[in-house]
Amino acid sequence: MVFYLKTSYGLQPIRLVVVKNKEVQAALVPHSYMQKQVAQASHVLVICIETNIDQEYIAKYFEKVKKVRGTSDQILSPFKDALVDSFSEKETEEIRQWSTNQAYLAMGNLLTVCAMEHIDACPMEGFIPSAYDEQLGLKAMGLSSVLVLPVGKRAKDDFFSEMKKVRRDLSETIIHIK
Repeated sequence: MVFYLKTSYGLQPIRLVVVKNKEVQAALVPHSYMQKQVAQASHVLVICIETNIDQEYIAKYFEKVKKVRGTSDQILSPFKDALVDSFSEKETEEIRQWSTNQAYLAMGNLLTVCAMEHIDACPMEGFIPSAYDEQLGLKAMGLSSVLVLPVGKRAKDDFFSEMKKVRRDLSETIIHIK
């Protein structure tokens, strides 16, 4: 199965770091509020955002569009210029929030793919991003971690797997407007 990160404007301000080194995973546990699934998972997916979405970043994206699709600058320039103008007017925190929202969209897609492939996944916000960034050397790559997703096959001795899920009733969750 192929997985593509589709995002708003096509800019893809997210990167996926795959950790499958058990020593590194164990070192991340203290930065994950001692959640053991980070060490126990076969892989830990760390969804990161680009820390710098600027004119150069946007131009690079449009050069790729031009190369892949053969689209002329005449067609691409109005949209590219509009994005450059829009992003140049945004505060850093606004761009960070937009990028983080794109990471959540990717997380949703990853969870769907995991479910389809019968892979257990544990989406997490419960971690210390700055510590992950330092441990994984993300800052040097121009990245900042925003979400963590330990994945793998469920252990046969996982007693939680047989327990009933406790969820709100659909009648308490879904609101019908007629």
